[in-house]
Amino acid sequence: MRFLGFEITRKAAPPGTSMIGDFSRGWYPIVREPFTGAWQRNLELRNETILTYHAVYSCVSLIASDVSKCRLKLVEQTKAGIWTEFHSAAFSPVMRKPNRYQNRIQFYEQWTISKLLHGNTYVLKERDERDVVVGMYILDPTRVKVLVANDGAVWYQLHRDNLSGLGEDEIAVPASEIIHDVMTPLYHPLCGVSPLTACAIPAAQGLAIQSNSASFFSNGSMPGGILTAPGHIDDETAARLKTHWENKFSGNNVGKIAVLGDGLKFEQLAIRAIDAQLIEQLKWTAETVCSAFHVPGYMVNVGAPPAYNNIEALNQQYYSQCLQKLFECIELCLDEGLGLVDVKGQSYGAEFDLDNLLRMDTSTLVDSEAKAVGAGIKSPDESRLRLNLAPTKGGQTPYLQQQNYSLAALDERDRGDPFSKPKPEALPPPPDDEEPEEEEDVAKRLVLALQAKMINDRIPA
Repeated sequence: MRFLGFEITRKAAPPGTSMIGDFSRGWYPIVREPFTGAWQRNLELRNETILTYHAVYSCVSLIASDVSKCRLKLVEQTKAGIWTEFHSAAFSPVMRKPNRYQNRIQFYEQWTISKLLHGNTYVLKERDERDVVVGMYILDPTRVKVLVANDGAVWYQLHRDNLSGLGEDEIAVPASEIIHDVMTPLYHPLCGVSPLTACAIPAAQGLAIQSNSASFFSNGSMPGGILTAPGHIDDETAARLKTHWENKFSGNNVGKIAVLGDGLKFEQLAIRAIDAQLIEQLKWTAETVCSAFHVPGYMVNVGAPPAYNNIEALNQQYYSQCLQKLFECIELCLDEGLGLVDVKGQSYGAEFDLDNLLRMDTSTLVDSEAKAVGAGIKSPDESRLRLNLAPTKGGQTPYLQQQNYSLAALDERDRGDPFSKPKPEALPPPPDDEEPEEEEDVAKRLVLALQAKMINDRIPA
């Protein structure tokens, strides 16, 4: 049957295909439990439960929103080795609008959430008659199984998904029609492991602390205790006293006055919340969850922010330890999945515009662009374009200050021994047509000038 523009096989997988996750073959175990024996005691941890913990939800939503808000560009490598954005009728539409019911932000947000929560993201391709991908649909990872044939070919068994257009109960498609983004393959190269594997127990502990704290405060912040009698009492009397005490002095009746007789005594048993240090324990569980997702704690309001106020350095730390791999994986999966690497004679690629991560840090952006222009790295128009400003007259050429010299010019100058002292210049010889004055003539001229001055000083004006 031809489905989504591709001839696929329905219901039956290829002969000799084994399922990844078959416990009998030693691959990734089907049952996942936080500790040995948890499944038998019905204590397995589910994603729906773990997501109710505030630290898990904050980390997942923060990472997914930061990835999805960055615009994806279609770029081409020029002959000079520079990647520039361009438009292609074959690739640009599906990158701008992946499918009929999601925009690009919703699509890449769901892509990231599926990878973080389940360790795998499965994207089904839709092709047209030209065999060009015109649609991408993110599948429910719990309804996808990876199959490996005896010859090593990879297939994917898909179950019904009406939203994505899968109307059959069971369909097997080759790996060429699925974009598979794997988180961290600890056990098998085709099975990613979610960060929830490392932080499930701290998240469950945090939920237990919150649940116990809620019960504690709903009981009027009064712990339970032991009601003791001086002598022996039978089981019927003990049950009657327990029921009477719970009905009269627990829940909304906490704080009422109890009158005890026959030597009965009430002793508190549980520790108070201030002695149990619940806040410190709750903070520790949240910090452990953040470390599993590689998110700095202060970004989800866990702990105090760093003392220094350098937004660029903080964003760089967050990007390098948490977001960079997610960006690189999506870009590479799209390069191969959309066939960008198969175009002969051209170098195409998908690239996220990371400027959106610094959109609110205007000071850092302007300062970096001013330095690039001042150093002659960029032209004014290139920096203005990054600030979403129109080109200006004379701004298309990089500039550099005039007093800067190249190393070659300075080397040429130093070859003439610039540290030697300059020689004194000789006085020019007197002109040939003038004869030098005799010493007697000079003396007479000076005496005459002195006498004329004395005469002028004696004659009144």
